[in-house]
Amino acid sequence: MGLNFNFASRLKGLLTRGKQKEAVIDELEELLISSDFGVEFTNLIIDELKSRNWKNENVFEVLKDVIRGKMIHSSGRMDGKLSGKRPNYEDTKKVFLIFGVNGTGKTTTIGKLAAKFKKEGKKVLIAAADTYRDAAIEQLAVWAKRADVPIIRQQQGSDPGAVVYDACEAALSREVDILLVDTAGRLHNKERLMEELSKIDRVIQKKYSPEQILRLITVDATTGQNAMTQAETFNRYTGVDGIILTKMDSSAKGGIACAISWKLKIPILYLGIGERIDDLIDFDVDSYLSMLFS
Repeated sequence: MGLNFNFASRLKGLLTRGKQKEAVIDELEELLISSDFGVEFTNLIIDELKSRNWKNENVFEVLKDVIRGKMIHSSGRMDGKLSGKRPNYEDTKKVFLIFGVNGTGKTTTIGKLAAKFKKEGKKVLIAAADTYRDAAIEQLAVWAKRADVPIIRQQQGSDPGAVVYDACEAALSREVDILLVDTAGRLHNKERLMEELSKIDRVIQKKYSPEQILRLITVDATTGQNAMTQAETFNRYTGVDGIILTKMDSSAKGGIACAISWKLKIPILYLGIGERIDDLIDFDVDSYLSMLFS
């Protein structure tokens, strides 16, 4: 799948013959923090690991079980699935309001989502509502062409709310299954950005019911704890139904997915694992941990 985490290889390096349990735990704590699991989540893992009986040769499975338990528990799901407000396409049409800081792969992700949903047989439409950033509309149009889905666009500098209104009207009249809405990502100007997102959200709410709207944030896994900060900020201002963790390739340390799931109690729905249009996969906690520890 294009993933090449170095966490597992570094973990194996801790388990040298004859190393005492206390030494392994101390080094493991440092490894977890440096692998973007975060201090708080790492402390929880270490505390539980200390309370369990294990030997060096089975610490992989014990550690995996501890991390999985924390992620599942924080999601509030007792069925063992770390999923959230996943779309049920059989019931109703959906609007994905997608936001995130510039540079997190938002435009690329929208193109991947469009291709994914079309491949699943859905009728898809893209709304180019990032009318501020230079070339944003053109870049999104390129991805729309790759995915072979139509796009609603206006000129750069146009009112994003007007673009979204036109897109909603078009989606409803064409009986579109999935409307993907791109937005601006100027986090350095948070107040104006959040006001714009709120305005777009209100436009969508006039056309779609609450259960039809999913607010998804793209966060860059390679930025480590900055990804956590971004998710926290958008969740505080706009609310977030799900997370798309991008750039989960060999440059990502891997642990940030665990930290975000645990701390924010917001499900990660998708992982971006490369630059190709099909390099987007559904997030599943067991598959993710298998990749992390393999």
